[in-house]
Amino acid sequence: MALKTFKPVTPGLRQLVIVNRGELYKGKPVKALTEGKSGSGGRNNLGRVTVRFRGGGHKRTLRNVDFRRRARLGEAATVERIEYDPNRTAFIALIQYADGDQSYILAPQRLAIGDQVSAGEQVDIKPGNAMPVGNMPVGTIIHNVELKIGRGGAIARSAGAYAQIVGRDQGYVTVRLNSGEQRLVHGQCFATVGAVSNPDHMNISIGKAG
Repeated sequence: MALKTFKPVTPGLRQLVIVNRGELYKGKPVKALTEGKSGSGGRNNLGRVTVRFRGGGHKRTLRNVDFRRRARLGEAATVERIEYDPNRTAFIALIQYADGDQSYILAPQRLAIGDQVSAGEQVDIKPGNAMPVGNMPVGTIIHNVELKIGRGGAIARSAGAYAQIVGRDQGYVTVRLNSGEQRLVHGQCFATVGAVSNPDHMNISIGKAG
């Protein structure tokens, strides 16, 4: 996705830089894969403000993103569309299995509409495929990395994030994060191949001063 600038007809537009989301799906999300999201407005269970300056903003719907990728092992799914998700910086992809079952996953970079993705013990090393980190070759770029087996991805889920497999030893895998930190992850923990989509998110400028 490219960055989008504006004609400086106002002081705010002069500095405004956003991600051009023209290629994303423009409709509403799949209703069966969403749930309501209620904001606290900074208030506790007694209705009193405990965190100031919270509240307002656009009403958002939670998309149920599959961070586990273990439900349909060995089955290929087709990418139907790439969508914007207001609850996260990364884009999400709607995938559909042969029986019509649908699911949302984090969209990695270079994932296109019509691509086939799958999860299993032994799958191709290509963006969007998920498998245990112990079965991936050293040097693979990954995201949505589990820290505990079966709990779902916890590391490298935001826009442009990724980790890299740098070694393995006695059933464990050494993973290097963006920060340079190295974590030891069990070889049976799942991860998804590729880096997370929307890497230009870090270059956004909302244009307002102060």
